[in-house]
Amino acid sequence: MTAADPNRCRIVLIAPAGLSAERFGARLHQAVQGGDVASLMLPANGLDDASFQHFCEHVVPIAHEAGLAVIVEGDTRIAGRVGADGVHLETGVTEIANDIERLQARMMVGVGGAKTRDDALELGELRPDYIFFGRFGYDTRPEPHSRNLALGQWWAEMIEIPCIVMAGSDLDSVIQVAATGAEFVALSNAVFGDGIEPRDAIQRANALLDERAPRFEA
Repeated sequence: MTAADPNRCRIVLIAPAGLSAERFGARLHQAVQGGDVASLMLPANGLDDASFQHFCEHVVPIAHEAGLAVIVEGDTRIAGRVGADGVHLETGVTEIANDIERLQARMMVGVGGAKTRDDALELGELRPDYIFFGRFGYDTRPEPHSRNLALGQWWAEMIEIPCIVMAGSDLDSVIQVAATGAEFVALSNAVFGDGIEPRDAIQRANALLDERAPRFEA
């Protein structure tokens, strides 16, 4: 992996649906050879608990060996069992508040699901470690969703809690996300889609960010 540039938007990878643990693990290993990746998010993607835990058990060591933080969606028990670094929650505010209080001392707790500024502010009041603007599996168009870009830009300008914004299926969309001021850009189909070489995709995404992403103030 290349050295990270902490002063610009960094990449978060999201595991897509439809790949076995072994197949995704191999593609993840290829991806991290392409350069800097900050972390990996593992959605359940419709798997039952046993299948999801098997998936995570196989993938987490690969990610950790590459220096990635791993965030597991939804199931705090599975996150603990597989040694994940964090959990991603999109449940009700009360449940998220309880989980943050219970878990945040030992792992990251991030949140998502906000569709409006009010939603985002309500979640922000709980002081999660990050907020995610986007939906798992919905990066099917080349460009990012306009609502996610708008929320990410507003959030980055107003709130200190880091945000992750979902990019589109075209690698060039990382520039649109970086322009919002978001700390992280999430990539899934743009890296792991059919016919894509993950290593080359990550290399190109980092080159685009190095060249065109705005730098954060020290």
